[in-house]
Amino acid sequence: MIRLLTQAPLLSILMLICSNIFMTFAWYGHLKNLNHKAWYVAALLSWSIAFFEYMIMVPANRLGYQFYSLAQLKILQEVITLSVFIPFMVFYMKQDFKWDYLWAALCLLGAVYFMFRS
Repeated sequence: MIRLLTQAPLLSILMLICSNIFMTFAWYGHLKNLNHKAWYVAALLSWSIAFFEYMIMVPANRLGYQFYSLAQLKILQEVITLSVFIPFMVFYMKQDFKWDYLWAALCLLGAVYFMFRS
């Protein structure tokens, strides 16, 4: 049990990564796979995917809040979102990579610095 508690901050981050993968597919996967279907079909499928995202995200935030401030959790989520979204966009959605994504990531690293510096 003590070993789990020492790994809990990392576990919460890993759970947030998993939940963000579900979220990214829920929000954007339908643009590739269901663009020929009615919007409400995409919405229903997205809601069903989002259910699993919330089943991971809520416990991840509750666990992470024991170790991180609310602001730190939020900035972690933003960094994770960009870290998941860029590969999703490039590899799954077949969008071109742009250097602006790297510059945006560097800006987020600056935000991480300011949230975690104390």
